[in-house]
Amino acid sequence: MKSLLSACATTALIASAASAQTNLEKLGAFKLTGTTEHTFVDQNGPAADSIREVLTGITVPEGFKIELYALVPDARHMAMAPQGTVLFVGTKKTKVWAVMDRDRNRVADEVKDFAPSLEMDVPNGVTFSKDGFLFIAERNRVMMYPAAEFFHESPDVVAVPIVPQGTLIPVEEESYNHTARVVKVGPDDKLYISLGQPFNVAPAEKLDLYAETGIGGIIRMNRDGTDREVYTYGVRNSVGHDFHPVTGELWWTDNQVDGMGDDIPPGEINRQTEMGQHFGHPWYGGGTTRTNEYAGQEVPVDVVHPVSETIAHAADLGMTFYTGNMFPEKYKNAIFSAQHGSWNRTTPVGARVMVTFIDDEGNATTEPFAEGWIDENGEYDGRPVDVAMMKDGSILVSDDFANAIYRITYSE
Repeated sequence: MKSLLSACATTALIASAASAQTNLEKLGAFKLTGTTEHTFVDQNGPAADSIREVLTGITVPEGFKIELYALVPDARHMAMAPQGTVLFVGTKKTKVWAVMDRDRNRVADEVKDFAPSLEMDVPNGVTFSKDGFLFIAERNRVMMYPAAEFFHESPDVVAVPIVPQGTLIPVEEESYNHTARVVKVGPDDKLYISLGQPFNVAPAEKLDLYAETGIGGIIRMNRDGTDREVYTYGVRNSVGHDFHPVTGELWWTDNQVDGMGDDIPPGEINRQTEMGQHFGHPWYGGGTTRTNEYAGQEVPVDVVHPVSETIAHAADLGMTFYTGNMFPEKYKNAIFSAQHGSWNRTTPVGARVMVTFIDDEGNATTEPFAEGWIDENGEYDGRPVDVAMMKDGSILVSDDFANAIYRITYSE
């Protein structure tokens, strides 16, 4: 019986994979897959009311206001389409959601799954090029969807594998840990993709492979997947990056080593000024704190330390530079970033939105901007993941615990 069940399970997996590949081939040839329905998410009811109640306890600076924008299951990284008609939201599961505000009242009224005829695997990373191409980075694949802002209404959309399944990282290095990729289009019109390494501290026997493939780093490539190269080394698990709107430099957050105590090592916000720089992992666990596994060893690389250290274990994730006109002038070109919140700290920290101000020399100062998702009992009422900007200059904050997206606005 066990052999029979195992054989049935194997047959089902093979059939599922074959079906997914067949659908991808059909879409590439502009053929129908037979998928006719979307999954829609109800935007009303008790869940929305509960979240609005939580938001009454969130503190923001004077003049700012936070409101519920949409109910989105497992909401993670976000990408606003160039013309502002639809927001795409990645997840750590199997769906990307398309969020629309059809009546233009700045509250979403429709949330549905994007490209339901395709199977996706941890489609966390979503981004748009300026000319309207949507890129989605999965656990071990990168897809490109031309004109997704307008074709998302259909279950079938044009889908192009920029990095085919099983080639973003070696298949044998696939993991359930640190697999939420982030992708952004840089000022050079290339794709920048973070590849978190799966260990708490990367073991020595993996370092050569990881340096070669870009695991534990950030890679870049042309938009068609060619000319792949490792841009950043010495990263533990970056789940947020963006480019300075003036200098074009790459800035990114990094989640640091667990198990060293409540107060070390610090989280990081990093500034990269040139290709090939090394940021310290696995010799450093965060900031200038050495890891136990590599303590006492000579560090064989020149290390760039973070420009801003954040509280230990707060889990700094998604970030975006603010370039809008709604907020006061002091926020221009500042970084808004999300702290997901600690999972293994005695007293929970994080679960808030941070802002990082950068001076003319590139020095950075980080402070809380919106907080209150940890209640008086130390329980989470929400866990922010990413920050995105709307065309009107307001910002959106995703939350994969509350299954929600919030909108923060400013008025004098």
